[in-house]
Amino acid sequence: MADSFDIVIVGGGPVGLTMALALGRSMKGLRVALLDRRPFSVPKDQRASAIAAGVRRIFVELGVWTAMAIGAEPVKQMKITDSGSGDISRPLFLSFLGDVAPGEPFAHLVPNQLVAETLLGALGEGVEIIAPVEITGFAAEPGTARLSLADGRSITAPLVIASDGAQSALRRMAGIEVISHDYRQSGLVTTITHELDHEGTAYEHFRPAGPFASLPLPGRRSSLVWTESSERAAELKGWPQEAIAAEIEAVMGSSLGRVTLEEGLQAFPLRLQIARSFVAPRLALIGDAAHVVHPVAGQGLNLGLKDVAALAEVVIDAIRLGQDHGAADVLERYQHWRRFDTALMAMVTDGMVRLFSNDVAPVRALRDFGMGVVDRLPPVKDLLIARAAGLDRNGPKLLRGLQI
Repeated sequence: MADSFDIVIVGGGPVGLTMALALGRSMKGLRVALLDRRPFSVPKDQRASAIAAGVRRIFVELGVWTAMAIGAEPVKQMKITDSGSGDISRPLFLSFLGDVAPGEPFAHLVPNQLVAETLLGALGEGVEIIAPVEITGFAAEPGTARLSLADGRSITAPLVIASDGAQSALRRMAGIEVISHDYRQSGLVTTITHELDHEGTAYEHFRPAGPFASLPLPGRRSSLVWTESSERAAELKGWPQEAIAAEIEAVMGSSLGRVTLEEGLQAFPLRLQIARSFVAPRLALIGDAAHVVHPVAGQGLNLGLKDVAALAEVVIDAIRLGQDHGAADVLERYQHWRRFDTALMAMVTDGMVRLFSNDVAPVRALRDFGMGVVDRLPPVKDLLIARAAGLDRNGPKLLRGLQI
């Protein structure tokens, strides 16, 4: 015997939770199952994510932004600096200031724990949570897909959505290969308190080992994303917190004064990974299951939530028209919508890493000159910030703040 649903989502992270919420809020009576290998609970996660303006509109339309806004910090400006090994100064080459719309900053920093708590609490009765559970098989059959579970049960639905991360088991079961590149870098993540007020400013400091980003949180607190070689990252994790804090102060040029760590460093390997196809028979990939990019531009979660907006609209439109919402032509519309934007962001972030993660003097001179030119061209800056903010007049309805 098999439990039957209209749509099954595998993976209960922020992208999977938003997908379930978007489907449930857009069409009453839709039977949605949300599966995960771990029990569903609010994780203890001190990290924060930059939520772009366009993506914030998704949360506004789904009715969850008010709760998230309580702990969110708007990014009022961004300053980009560059320096080489041994440089004392950190010259400013590029800055972004202002809103993408009156009263709307181009991004907000939101604690991951608050995002998960809000989304989990907003799920309605139309979403059935099945966890913890292990998926042992996936098969696309005529008119439906079948998931086999380790406890002997089966679950069927016309469409399965894989939101199960960069090492997606469903992607592997469907035979979808990936294009990948190991940067041989690690992203060190922590939260700091600091002596001086950040004034809503995000800093991106390019160093030979990789970018160092300081992102504002409520109060005199900031979230750090610090790129180092994998070997150096492993070494830093073993340092006492006082020594790490002193290193952070030095890297930041004491721009925020004395620093204290709220938690130890967490390290994550960095790589570029793009699925060769975002769809397979009866299967759609979203989030990290479809793409993983370098955090240099803070677009990882935003890309996944853009996937949600596109796939939810395509699926809901198909159901309303009486179409098979898991059919190949429906899923191809989703893939067509998302491939270009994803490929473009992958190229931009990869190019930035290759351009800035080195200490070659001629290259540094060229990139600093280029940033200086951009800083003096307001229309170009406006275009770049609109792109980073996820604003697209022809994008999915949720990204434009409209109901599906």
